[in-house]
Amino acid sequence: MEQGKGKFSIGAKLYIFVIVTVLCSTIGIATISYRVNVDQIDEFFMRLSKSTATNFASLTDSEFFVRLKKVVSSEEYRELRDWAEENDNEEVIEEYLKKEGLWDEYVEERNLLQRYLDNMPNIQYLYIIVCGDEHALYDMVLMDDFDTPIYVTGKLEPREPEFYGIDVTQGVEPTISNGDWGWLCSGYAPVLDREGNIVCHVGCDVSMVEVVKERNLNLVYMIIGAFLFTAIVLAISVYLANRIVVKPLDQITDEMKKFSPGEDKSYEESGVMMLDINSHDEIEDIYHAIRSMQLRIVDYIKDITTIQREKSRAENEARNKEKIIGQISKDVYRDALTEVGNKAAFDRKSEEINEAIASGDNDPFAIVMIDVNGLKMINDNNGHSAGDLFLKGCCRIICDVYKIGRA
Repeated sequence: MEQGKGKFSIGAKLYIFVIVTVLCSTIGIATISYRVNVDQIDEFFMRLSKSTATNFASLTDSEFFVRLKKVVSSEEYRELRDWAEENDNEEVIEEYLKKEGLWDEYVEERNLLQRYLDNMPNIQYLYIIVCGDEHALYDMVLMDDFDTPIYVTGKLEPREPEFYGIDVTQGVEPTISNGDWGWLCSGYAPVLDREGNIVCHVGCDVSMVEVVKERNLNLVYMIIGAFLFTAIVLAISVYLANRIVVKPLDQITDEMKKFSPGEDKSYEESGVMMLDINSHDEIEDIYHAIRSMQLRIVDYIKDITTIQREKSRAENEARNKEKIIGQISKDVYRDALTEVGNKAAFDRKSEEINEAIASGDNDPFAIVMIDVNGLKMINDNNGHSAGDLFLKGCCRIICDVYKIGRA
């Protein structure tokens, strides 16, 4: 992979981390706040519906409802009630209750229920029902408010789904539901006879339509506020992250790319970092560590360069000295006048020959002697140059003879 391809900068990672953290925190806090608020409101309305039902149950005449329950449960009344509902005729129910001697008490209990309902503006429905067991699919209405016809008394109403399988003798907890009547919080309290048996239940429904609307509106406001708050916090967080972390790291990275040490380069020419980073944290430590490393690299290159130059100079001096020593060695064994071997060279050569004879080396050799008479006169009359030429010629003859003998 090419260098730099597919890289994901630490700045981008940091920004994503900050954004995700702030969003999660804001959403989490908003959700918790919303749930706490909803739970508190629901708890309030549940207590209201339960306490209202309990208070009204304490005001009712349980013995009257025992007798009313017995009358409206008969087959005769049910047939009459069905006919009255079909014909929208309340008078037949009134006459029947008068005949059974329940009408006056019925009116009194119903007036009590209506007055209580009128004095409780938060209560939408207040009624008395006979609940079946946990297997029942219907509950029977015993009494309702003035907005409900009298022939509803004794009617079997389908049980709400949230009450399926509930044994009312063990108590009915308040519930919040959204049905045909909208959002309601329903609470129930039992009406007990003298022996403590459950005769019926007082039902209290508190409308939560406006509450749910306000709740949804508050949720919208909360979401909008959360996003605005998130945007502000993110802007501040990104700014601080860029200033404290991303920008210094980018500066260090850019300066590192400029670092190019070489021979005879100063710190400035090599691109050693010179930044003003005083964050008093790990970034400052990284900066000083990298800068110290660059300084050491430049110093190391300088030292290596100096050593190489010293080595080259020493090698040159050594070569010059070897040449001088070689020349001196030649001069020691060479006659300055004839440029042939002198007595020291003769002695050295004699030793080599003796060593060769002693070691069994039978290579042939010869000794040539030339006697030159009157050399002084030649030198005196013709100068040193003629004598020198003469001697050199003799020496060359001897050398040639020696070479022929060796061959």
